[in-house]
Amino acid sequence: MNLESEPKFNPPALLRLGESIAVLPVIHGSGQFALTVRRWMLEQDFDCVAVPLPESFRESTEAAILDLPRPSIVIQKPGAGFTRPDLESGFAPYDPEAGESCDSGDADSDPASYVPIDPCQPVIMAIRAAMGEHIPRAYVDLETDPFLPFSSVMPDPFAVRQVAAERFAAAVLPSLPRPPDRQTRSRIVHMAYRLAELEKRYDRILFVTSILNWPWIREAYTESFSAPAANKSESSDQFDFPQHDAVQEPRRYAIDPRTLMFLFGELPYITGLYERARSELEEDEDLQIDGVKELLIAARVSYRAELKQFARRITPLHLSKCLKYIRNLSLMSRRMTPDLITIVTAAQQIMGDQYALHVAQLANQYSYANVSEDDSAPTELDEVKLGIDQARLPDGDLISMVNRLPGPPICWRTLQLKRKPSSPEKSRWKYQWNPFTQCSYPPEDERIENFRTRVFDRAKAIIGNDLARTEKFTTSVKDGIDIRDTLRHWYDRQIYVKVIPPSRGTLDACVMLFDSPSDPRDYPWRTTWFAEHKDESTLAFYATSFADEMVGPGIGLSRYGGAMFLYPPVMIPDIWSDRRLDFAGTLEERLIAAACMHAGGRQVALLSALPPGAGWRKLARHYKKTLVHVPLSSFSDEQVQQLRMVHVLNGREVRSYAEEFIRRV
Repeated sequence: MNLESEPKFNPPALLRLGESIAVLPVIHGSGQFALTVRRWMLEQDFDCVAVPLPESFRESTEAAILDLPRPSIVIQKPGAGFTRPDLESGFAPYDPEAGESCDSGDADSDPASYVPIDPCQPVIMAIRAAMGEHIPRAYVDLETDPFLPFSSVMPDPFAVRQVAAERFAAAVLPSLPRPPDRQTRSRIVHMAYRLAELEKRYDRILFVTSILNWPWIREAYTESFSAPAANKSESSDQFDFPQHDAVQEPRRYAIDPRTLMFLFGELPYITGLYERARSELEEDEDLQIDGVKELLIAARVSYRAELKQFARRITPLHLSKCLKYIRNLSLMSRRMTPDLITIVTAAQQIMGDQYALHVAQLANQYSYANVSEDDSAPTELDEVKLGIDQARLPDGDLISMVNRLPGPPICWRTLQLKRKPSSPEKSRWKYQWNPFTQCSYPPEDERIENFRTRVFDRAKAIIGNDLARTEKFTTSVKDGIDIRDTLRHWYDRQIYVKVIPPSRGTLDACVMLFDSPSDPRDYPWRTTWFAEHKDESTLAFYATSFADEMVGPGIGLSRYGGAMFLYPPVMIPDIWSDRRLDFAGTLEERLIAAACMHAGGRQVALLSALPPGAGWRKLARHYKKTLVHVPLSSFSDEQVQQLRMVHVLNGREVRSYAEEFIRRV
């Protein structure tokens, strides 16, 4: 009795050629289709894997795949002295220089072709899995020089997560155009012929090809190379087979990690998550969506690490709003998964420029850029820098390139996101700073003055509440019914109302303590600013050094630790050099003492996280003043963190261009 089970080979009828070939149409550069390839190879038994690459790429490509997860690229330069294939009118896969003749023989003006060694490429996944299972690989494409790409806009590949591959292919089939150029048609005929040849040697063949070529390969195979077609034909010698071109040997290169965005089909960060799941045997079916969440959380960590206590709080509610915004923008673009511009735009709108910059930087970081599976024998490769359809070689030459596994077309898009200045720029701006002239940024002055007005209003309301009383209702409800006293005296069947008398005196001094207790080493800049016009306050504060964080030419960024406001503005001595205040032991005490000394009213508004202690109240009583505490938590954290930022300008003329360099937290 034979206990061995029969090999599993049951591809859908739509994706089957003859009795032995299963065709899997894929969208190149899609992590979701790479998972589909892996799933097919796990669920069925194949004894050969065919891929749409020429035989000349075998050695370099498989050596590069052995080096994964470290990415690389295999480039085949065009040969010299060739004749361009004839193209039908209206088809232009690339634009040669104006006035160039077709037989010029200048190879530098023609694009090189390349294969991206991308873990999320379905073809690379097929070769990688076949090598791991020791399954023979067949490279069935035609050798062409130069290579003419054939790509088009495709539906979002995430749909294959819920829809079977055959149903996805059937849905896309009516919109697939016929290949417009002779070279692509020749390649299709050659691949169909090679599949027919492989069918004579293998019983279960998996052919992974582009969804754009799949129906035409099926058509060529059925009409010319299938068993029924061979029986009808008297001789196969009558068929005009395409001929291979003489090509150069492909060469493998390493990639500049900063340009991996142009190599990978998915975001480099999400590609790294796929590799992490592969190495740690984690679930990766939903990584294309869950990876966006991980990206936002990782950006929050790096954002907090950079700004420390000055970073705004990014709560799960903020992340939820950002994800909902990303979803809506994706649906407006008729996509199921977001692209980088959508993710960064949503992060900028919800959490500000600083956080959006961290998202953009992390999205382009690949965790395994310099890691390979076989670290015992590292391979030193020359490094190239990539762009869209071009690359800069190690010798400095800039060449045009076309992808042999082209995904959906990509293009440049613009996003208004202020970048971080480089270290040389910061050093130059700091060196050019004039220490004898400085001023504030007017929009920030308006925001902080409006906030000071709100603190005054809140403090006046607190003063009025302290004087409130209740009385029995007679003819007027006064300032509203007091529910508590009414219920307390329910037995006498009377209604009690609130009586809030108008507040007495005026508030003209306010102290804001954003960071208490404050470390003097963190806030070395202490100064007093006077009002430029009647709507500004006299301002004394301690803050971080603006010279340590230059954000533009003549623009430094500082952050308040604490501030004192006197409104209407008055001329006072600099509180940080006033000897009358030298008894104060801390920065907070000096601000409070200065406010009590120069305040005209009996109350001083104090904005802080915690209520003033006995020491501060005793200090206020020394000047016959009362501190009115306004909780810092009564204002949003976003607003407070934004108000703490103060940009110092090196002269009034800097105000004309400061907006170009100032970023929101």
